[in-house]
Amino acid sequence: MAEDLERETTELLQQLVRLNTVNPPGNERPAQELLATRLRDAGFEVDLYGRTEERPNLVARLRGAADGSTLCLLSHVDTVLADAAEWQRDPWSGDVVDGELWGRGAQDMKSQTAAEVVAALALAREGWRPARGDLLVVSAADEETGGGEGAEWLTANHPDAVRCDMLLNEGAGTVFPFGDERVYGVCVAEKGVFRFTLTTDGVAAHASTPNVGDNALLKMVPLLQAMGERQPGFDVTDPPRALLDGLGIAMDGDPAGALEALRDRDPLLAGLVEPMLGVTLAPTIISASEKINVIPSHARLQIDCRTPPGMGEEQVLQRIHELLGTDGYSIEFTEMVVGNASPADTPLMDALRGWVAREDPEARVVPTMLPAFTDSRTFRAAFPDCVAYGFFPQREMNLHQAWPLVHSRDERIAIADLGFAARCYRDVTKELLDG
Repeated sequence: MAEDLERETTELLQQLVRLNTVNPPGNERPAQELLATRLRDAGFEVDLYGRTEERPNLVARLRGAADGSTLCLLSHVDTVLADAAEWQRDPWSGDVVDGELWGRGAQDMKSQTAAEVVAALALAREGWRPARGDLLVVSAADEETGGGEGAEWLTANHPDAVRCDMLLNEGAGTVFPFGDERVYGVCVAEKGVFRFTLTTDGVAAHASTPNVGDNALLKMVPLLQAMGERQPGFDVTDPPRALLDGLGIAMDGDPAGALEALRDRDPLLAGLVEPMLGVTLAPTIISASEKINVIPSHARLQIDCRTPPGMGEEQVLQRIHELLGTDGYSIEFTEMVVGNASPADTPLMDALRGWVAREDPEARVVPTMLPAFTDSRTFRAAFPDCVAYGFFPQREMNLHQAWPLVHSRDERIAIADLGFAARCYRDVTKELLDG
């Protein structure tokens, strides 16, 4: 049975990888129709909902015998761009070489789509139905550009079709070494996004006489220097505190000390945990004069700002001003989305801990937080009582090996982990919906 799950998940992932769903433009329909046919044939009620014909979202439901909680297995089938010239193999080949399947989406996240769908198919084909509640399989479009045609649109326009009490999605689950231990993270929270533009003003002049003007671009130097030297102060929320506690590192009101203790034990892991502990500012795009011979009167710097769950605009501005001061620039927010979190002590977490204990007895599970965001954030916002976690278990590759492949060249996954993940979704689904 385990071999069947691995084989079918591998075959389905190969088919999905070979369908180019780079977003933009996405063109997710062929992938969604492939999944819809399989799920419908297995007994699921299947609908395709989309703002446009070319970019539908798949929603498949397996109804239970009685009312109860709804578990949603969520994924997305769009991907980021791949430049074939940079890859060792065709990004849309789906080739299996030395036990690894290559292609765009192998990590993010057609692999999880395939594992979730195959787990659901295996249950339905053997005649299983939830004793209480429903099983939902949702494959979204447009996650990579924010979900405007995917989860955002779906939860706003068809909320009853995707309303759920528990949800498993991307965000964590790849094992990471910590000393002599093996640790699996479960993502219980995601940071918010408060992107903004800084503008400095000056006086234009001919570039041959720079002292005549007042160069707005030079006024960016101290702002860039400040962001290069440090980040805003700590704002520690429950998820990273629980992560550090789970690793045996006491916070004791001293985030800097806890981070330093972690860095002493695992510098790579500390680099991933540090952005969880507060606001981060990353300058990414700068623009000034449109002509090389004109001193710019305005300079604009775009900042990717990520914020702890629950933090709003007033607190974000306070942290920005603490770092950059309040004079010499203006600020305009261009995107504001508050991060959110789910509680870490739930039946869903218990089920994941129990599954890992059975499959990998020497390992343990800790809550964690994603410095970026996924569609889980959208589902939590739409359905406040929904417990949404990110968990895609991998143990053949560890986190330090797998994470650099995401959105990068030569993306690939161990096929043994495809079966591993499919078993997880099959077993956890039965445990949660058979009660």
